[in-house]
Amino acid sequence: MQVADMRAFGKLLSTRNPLFSLSSSHKPFQNPGFSFPRQFHPTRHLSSSDESTASSSNIRASSLGWSSGSNSSFPSTSNSTHHDPYVETFYDPVMGRVVTKRVTRSNAEEKRSSESSSESGRERNGNSGGDLSSFDFRDAGGTRVYGEVIGKKKGKSKIVWVCSECGYSSGQWWGYCQSCQMAGTMKQFSPGLESNSTGKVSGFEFSENVTRAWLQQKSADTGPIRLADVNRGISPLNWRIPLSGLFGAEVGRVLGGGLVPGSLVLVGGDPGIGKSTLLLQTAAIIAEGHEMGGTAPVVYVSGEESIEQIGNRADRMKIGATELFLYSSTDIKDILDKAQPLSPRAIVIDSIQTVYLQGVTGSAGSVSQVRECTSALLRFAKTTNVPVLLAGHVTKSGDIAGPRVLEHIVDVVLYMEGEKFSSYRLLRSVKNRFGTTDELGVFEMSQAGLQAVSNPSEMFLSEEHSDSEFLAGLAVAVIMDGSRAFLIEIQALCIAGSPISRQVNGVQASRADMIISVLMKQAGLKLQENGIFLNVVSGVNLSETAGDLSVAAAICSSFLEFPIPRGIAFIGEIGLGGELRMVPRMEKRVATLAKLGYKKCIVPESAEKFLSTLELERIQILGCRNLKEMINKVFRKG
Repeated sequence: MQVADMRAFGKLLSTRNPLFSLSSSHKPFQNPGFSFPRQFHPTRHLSSSDESTASSSNIRASSLGWSSGSNSSFPSTSNSTHHDPYVETFYDPVMGRVVTKRVTRSNAEEKRSSESSSESGRERNGNSGGDLSSFDFRDAGGTRVYGEVIGKKKGKSKIVWVCSECGYSSGQWWGYCQSCQMAGTMKQFSPGLESNSTGKVSGFEFSENVTRAWLQQKSADTGPIRLADVNRGISPLNWRIPLSGLFGAEVGRVLGGGLVPGSLVLVGGDPGIGKSTLLLQTAAIIAEGHEMGGTAPVVYVSGEESIEQIGNRADRMKIGATELFLYSSTDIKDILDKAQPLSPRAIVIDSIQTVYLQGVTGSAGSVSQVRECTSALLRFAKTTNVPVLLAGHVTKSGDIAGPRVLEHIVDVVLYMEGEKFSSYRLLRSVKNRFGTTDELGVFEMSQAGLQAVSNPSEMFLSEEHSDSEFLAGLAVAVIMDGSRAFLIEIQALCIAGSPISRQVNGVQASRADMIISVLMKQAGLKLQENGIFLNVVSGVNLSETAGDLSVAAAICSSFLEFPIPRGIAFIGEIGLGGELRMVPRMEKRVATLAKLGYKKCIVPESAEKFLSTLELERIQILGCRNLKEMINKVFRKG
């Protein structure tokens, strides 16, 4: 339908029905692209006669379904109106082509006057160019519907792919996770609209808003404080929260003597290793407060389990702390708002990869969410002096999932270790701002939860070795892990005449090859045509050089088919010349052997002089300079 036809239709419609009359002050919303001034190139082609004009008008009227009689309001195109019809050609920038239309003088003049008025209105608004951001468009009710929004960059929905195993996020899909290398774990996630300048929240700003409503703010003129005045009036008993019981003492040993108020502690470990069990038992001990003067509220928050599931696990572990509060949520703001009225002694969150902070882009567990949530909890802990304990997932490689900055933000990083088919769990400190990282906690997983091991030094020894003196190829080594000494059993098997092969488990392959080569060269053992197998009992990895002498002794015992008498242990490092070298902390290792009832200990000759100054009456120290001397003292009859 052409422009002239539309105007004729509008005028006829308003004449027949006044409800459809269009007021000039209430114009319908127009596409802003039509408001550009069009470039007119008019060319007049007058009609040959008035009859052709009248016939064309009648045709247009009949096509609209209206009569063109004398009573019709259809605009007349006859000569009696003194409006000569002509053809007008112009370029339409919206359509992108030249348009030719038949119009009358009155329509063209009305069109030009409306365009000039709109152009003057734009000049009054201070915009004479083509910038659409300041146009004032209004709807039929006079409400501004188009103006400042035009030209403003709109937020777009960002689609990310998140690994369901480790929480790694990527902007595009891959067939496998680039962090944990698991295939088929990348899931599509749309975090919503991102704002460029508003709506973003940082963990620091959020924690400030939360603690501002909780605590009295310090005066603005507070400045640097002299070191001598910082710890004045603070009792050493109030510096740490003591953990009572055997289990609490074992956890407190790893933490450096107890839980420091206002600290942020992160516990990492493989799935199913016992992180949630450890945190739940620790929370119950803190809530009971046997050495703190009474009970106090402790909030345990889980983003992975419901309250009922946590309660069932607590019943199985026989935890009955009355001031232990359970809550299931993943919103940091909601967690801290609910914990605020309780004034808790500690807060436990399981886990940091499941919580999120509103206003921060990314899904829960993403780099941005983990960083900002941890920053918010750190600021909260420092401001309120309430310790916060976090559980963290680990990737396939054993690292904590999320950004590396997570381990830099927290105060303490603890790792739980353990073999899949073993009931023992080791808790070691990787980072500790308030204590040493040399401590190690030893636990045993049972139906009632984690139990502290009473004598961890012997837990890696097999029962067969303690009851038998007729098994060749067995030797006992003493290794240090943290501040504790552990006894481990080395097993060796030499098979003569078999194809040459060497299989090791728990011992570094390069270290085992070196020891075997030194035995052949320096000790004269004919091991060239023997298949040699080495194993460390209980799945322990022998990583320090203090176990070299026990590995050599086990190989000699199997090759010579001479069992090592019970009650003998070996401590020392082997050099390429076959000499024996002293290792650090010899007194701690030998004292552990004496405590466990061992009668003899084979050590380097240099260590014998050092150990002679100690009062070790229940154990005999035998010093050896090299491997030949060790073989002569241990593997001789009578």
